[in-house]
Amino acid sequence: MVEPTIEVVECDVLIVGGGMAGCGAAYEAAYWARQKGLRVVLTEKGAIERSGAVAMGLSAINCYMGMKHGENQPEDFVRYVRQDLMGLSREDLVYDIARHVDSTVHMFEDWGLPFFKNEDGRYVREGKWQVMIHGESYKPIVAEAAKKAVGEENLYERVFTSHLLKDAKDPNRIAGAVGFSVREPKIYVFKAKAVICAAGGAAGVFRPHSVGEGLGRIWYAPWNTGSVYKLMGEAGAQMSQFEHRLVVARMKDGYGPVGMWFLLFKAVLKNALGEKVEDKWAHLLKDWEPYGGQKPIPTPLRNHQLLQDFMAGGGPHYLRTDEALQKMFADVGHDKKKVREIESDAWEDFLDMTMSQALLWASENIDPAKTPSEIVLTEPYLMGSHASATGAWVSGPEDIAPPEYFWGYNRMTTVNGLFAAGDGVSGSAHKFSSGSYTEGRFAGKAAVSYVTDNPDDCNVDQDRIEEIKKALWEPFEVYDKGRSGSTKAEVNPNYIVPKQALHRLQKIADEYAAGVSSQYLTNGKMLERGIEMLDLLKVDLHNQGAADLHDNLRCWEVWDRVWCLEAHMRHLMFREETRWPGYYYRADFPKLDEENWKCFGNSTYDVDTGKFTMEKKPYIQVVP
Repeated sequence: MVEPTIEVVECDVLIVGGGMAGCGAAYEAAYWARQKGLRVVLTEKGAIERSGAVAMGLSAINCYMGMKHGENQPEDFVRYVRQDLMGLSREDLVYDIARHVDSTVHMFEDWGLPFFKNEDGRYVREGKWQVMIHGESYKPIVAEAAKKAVGEENLYERVFTSHLLKDAKDPNRIAGAVGFSVREPKIYVFKAKAVICAAGGAAGVFRPHSVGEGLGRIWYAPWNTGSVYKLMGEAGAQMSQFEHRLVVARMKDGYGPVGMWFLLFKAVLKNALGEKVEDKWAHLLKDWEPYGGQKPIPTPLRNHQLLQDFMAGGGPHYLRTDEALQKMFADVGHDKKKVREIESDAWEDFLDMTMSQALLWASENIDPAKTPSEIVLTEPYLMGSHASATGAWVSGPEDIAPPEYFWGYNRMTTVNGLFAAGDGVSGSAHKFSSGSYTEGRFAGKAAVSYVTDNPDDCNVDQDRIEEIKKALWEPFEVYDKGRSGSTKAEVNPNYIVPKQALHRLQKIADEYAAGVSSQYLTNGKMLERGIEMLDLLKVDLHNQGAADLHDNLRCWEVWDRVWCLEAHMRHLMFREETRWPGYYYRADFPKLDEENWKCFGNSTYDVDTGKFTMEKKPYIQVVP
């Protein structure tokens, strides 16, 4: 085992995570910091050109108002998000994003991102909120701007941030972070007056449909392990809506996107009998008023209809890509040039963002113009940027946030100097890539303001740093001591490898916390048992062995996911209702309870005791 070297990096603002939110934070913070002589540093465990959920690319920007053309207004977007979240969203945060997101999108175009445009120069709409792009270079374009803004010397790539540091004299003030290189034996200590957590949400917590050789073939980015939540949670930041997971309908095994097919190509979801699922099960919506009686139908309720049809024997379910494309071909008179253009758009949707789907079609001799594609619901994900609301409880903007939602700086958590953006923020769902970038900009500007108002250096506890250093290198020590126990590294009585730990975690999540195998069903007793099993796993995680830096990264990513799962189960237990059927069901509380539970469920984690404290926070309507 090689002892790590220590490098201390001093800065004013530290950004953790180089995805869309992190790049937005870097671009904006650097602008304001230059005027005040402050240093901004960004750390990312990968390379920012291809990190985050937009790594492979996208075929659409899913959050764009089009205000200059009078297409949508921020108030419209708030009402849409409120409906899809079935009454619970932080409307101040959603409005804030909506009123600024167009400027972000226009900036992307100025940087060279190619958009589909109509003859009048307007962006081509895929849906009410979506505009179409040629997005295979989306993330590199955005990353380049962030790199130029902060400077190469302030960019620490391939550095995994594992712990946040608190001020030794002020327990509710941030003081920096600690991480390690995934390329050389080095630990970094980042001393900072403000930290922006912009790392990704949590994939891989639940056992996916694709296992074995296909374990990493999931819908959400497999390298997003929920570190944004563990970092902030262990620092004492209050978390909110951790029970609100996301379950999306995607093409089976390839996890291919369905948005373009539904919205642009007007493909219809039918069961094996040829029945439209939405029409057949429309009566179910009456049980979930007032949200079931309004349009659009909330995402969880659409899932609910699909699940009920499956349980009634309607599966397999198919997205009728064949019918949709043949109709489009007929509409253009089967003009060969126009047919090729339609086919090109259909295939580009996957080549831009989920190449595995195109490869799967090819391997199964499927032509989507002739053959429908099977649709299933995915394993759950914990995230705050899609049709989901998991994340930290943050302060809203001063001009529109109710007093209960404002405490000084936009997007600051309940820990002073600790900010969040993107997946890390609760209650601002449906922001997607452009909204996450916009939210990063808010956090970046606010963090600089905070440092300007609080210029005193933070007090870093050296003993705490030594404690973290020891913990970070523990998997190497376990491996070195135990590797003689067998001739095969993966099978050893003295340690477990991170993949084995991950499998155990996913089994617990799947079976006890409403995963795929239980049809997303759980109850209080199941959750209690799941937490018991998780406690046993946590004991064994101290016996993870790492043969190299990559293994060590994987060990710590398991810890990220474990923290997320426990927080998720604690929140599921706390909310005694089923607010989002199709995402999860509490069998012991199967109905919507507007009287008692139209509120936010929040938690605070005590790292010293390992206990969660739960409380309710009021929902306050901002937009009529």
